[in-house]
Amino acid sequence: MKVYFDNAATTRVRDEVIAKMQTALADCYGNPSSTHSFGRTAKTAIETARKTIAKYLNAHPSEIIFTSGGTEADNMIMRCSVRDLDVETIITSRIEHHAVTHTAEDLEQEYGIALKYVDLDAFGNPDLDHLEELLKADASKKLVCLMHVNNEIGNMIDVKAISRLCVANQALFLSDTVQSIGHFEWDLAEIPIDFLTAAAHKFHGPKGIGFAFIRKNSNLKPMISGGAQERGCRAGTESYHNIVGLEEAFISAYDNLNEERDYVQGLKAYFIETIKKEIPEVEFNGLSGDLEKSTYTLVNLRLPIDRRKALMLLFHLDIKGVACSQGSACQSGSGKGSHVLNEILSEEEMMKPSLRFSFSRYNTKDEIDYAVMVLKDFMAD
Repeated sequence: MKVYFDNAATTRVRDEVIAKMQTALADCYGNPSSTHSFGRTAKTAIETARKTIAKYLNAHPSEIIFTSGGTEADNMIMRCSVRDLDVETIITSRIEHHAVTHTAEDLEQEYGIALKYVDLDAFGNPDLDHLEELLKADASKKLVCLMHVNNEIGNMIDVKAISRLCVANQALFLSDTVQSIGHFEWDLAEIPIDFLTAAAHKFHGPKGIGFAFIRKNSNLKPMISGGAQERGCRAGTESYHNIVGLEEAFISAYDNLNEERDYVQGLKAYFIETIKKEIPEVEFNGLSGDLEKSTYTLVNLRLPIDRRKALMLLFHLDIKGVACSQGSACQSGSGKGSHVLNEILSEEEMMKPSLRFSFSRYNTKDEIDYAVMVLKDFMAD
């Protein structure tokens, strides 16, 4: 049996998305910047996709900029905010995606900005009182970078509260919503957030395409120079087939959101119930074991296994056909372990192996039963 529980890393592409992209590749191959009918057809489809996304997010189409994914979008917004908007201080946390933490560190070195980290509680939640202190500490122009859903432990920040804090202190707010878009509703007319980022492959779309929401009149200039594509915000010939694939995945995600959320949340609840029954000593990292306080798409668990035996755990799961991860796929093979878990676990807790299981509409309870059985058998050997 082969089961895939690594949906936080990437998701299976929906059949209707594949069909839409195949049609685009076969029949609509004009350059969107060309003025003939082939180009105009592609350009119209891109602008339709932009309007579709904006409609679901309650944003303006001009605020949606297509990128190669979340990492590029995070880099673009952070770098251009320092370069164009006179940002002198970046406030973030130590458990952000590396697209944010590494970019912030680079900007500290390159531009001499001040880099501040908000305190975290024992579960990995940002301390909003400390955030307010950092915002009020001096008169420098500030950019707050905090992700909505943590990609490793599933914690969810209060975006509305943080947005209000930023507005009250004349700070800009960027939220990496790569694990959130396609899984939660957004009303960007109601939430005064300045920037957010998304990637299609996290909600059953293609890899290599995403978008940035950039609030109107932000005055950001392009990071990539060249042509006038993406309303002058990002040069380069648009990836038309990926954009229409993103649009199709986006529509499917939101048109089926309630039904699929209920189903996936049921899977997570069943997983927690089953593994607690079969492996009573299991513990959950962050708030991932709390159905009310974490995303419904993943759990991050810690197993009572000694370190030497743990070295074979992922290999054993793979041999048995179970795909999951120890943390972010982006740091796989780094040998440094999870920077997120290092921040919230004790040295003793870090000695035990942690695994992230993440779920989608394509998973079943039978697959959960199998994965838990494989884990239980491994511990019994």
